[in-house]
Amino acid sequence: MSLIDDLVNLLRLKVEVYHNARVCGDWHLEAEATNRACFHMPSQGECRLQVPGEGEWHLHQGDVAIFPRELAHSIVPTEPLSGQQQHLPIAQSQGQPGTSLLCGVIHFHHSGGAQLVGLLPKVVVVRMAEAGQWLKPLSELIVHESLAGEELNSPVLARLCEVLVSYTLRCHIQNSSHPTGLLAVYNHPRLFKAVKAMHSRPGRDWQLASLAEQANMSRSRFAQLFSEVAGMTATQYLVWWRMQVAFAELKKGHSVEQVADAVGYASEAAFARVFKKTMGTTVGAVRAGGNATTG
Repeated sequence: MSLIDDLVNLLRLKVEVYHNARVCGDWHLEAEATNRACFHMPSQGECRLQVPGEGEWHLHQGDVAIFPRELAHSIVPTEPLSGQQQHLPIAQSQGQPGTSLLCGVIHFHHSGGAQLVGLLPKVVVVRMAEAGQWLKPLSELIVHESLAGEELNSPVLARLCEVLVSYTLRCHIQNSSHPTGLLAVYNHPRLFKAVKAMHSRPGRDWQLASLAEQANMSRSRFAQLFSEVAGMTATQYLVWWRMQVAFAELKKGHSVEQVADAVGYASEAAFARVFKKTMGTTVGAVRAGGNATTG
């Protein structure tokens, strides 16, 4: 499992499908800028995604485009079509010229979602032809579910879209060049084992020497390399990761004492201070918020 999977698992993303229909006729879709994360996928056919100031993408069947924060954009057919614009149920319009277009809003049940969004480019596009073996069968399942019914709130379709978004994020991060920053650490061959150790055992009393041992490096070289790549020290990253885990556990309703112990703090008061400084909110507010959604 990649390190980005650890983060995505904590985020507990949820997808709300707002469009799953075949767009026919002389169609043209416009969207305004919002602060929400969203995605588009032509599940059948092709389309052109135009984002002023960012670029234009010819999306083929099965390609996925994610807006970490939605920008103003338009989606149009790749070839001129005639007739009145229509949004038809996919199951009832297979003979109609057009594009079956799946769109959804991405919600995160973790404040770390905003931090992940900040690490991504303004538009993320993953091509089916370049994605490996996971995207084609997943897109086929999405089409199969779309042909089986007309309900936008299909729980099966929503779960498939959540898998789609999670895989798309992982694919982009694993295959993109990130010279520095958090995503660079996640892809770094020398630092991977040390970071994975922190992820796996956040409550352990990690010291710089023991982390360097995980990376099979000297203490000084490890400290220098981690800071150069991450833009923060290994100790700072450990604190950051512990607080991400703590946020998720508090949301589940676990007590402050349980969570503090799980992430390596003997003192609840010390844990609460670090949590507020790192996350910008209190442990009590997170526990009281329960399953509130962000993103």
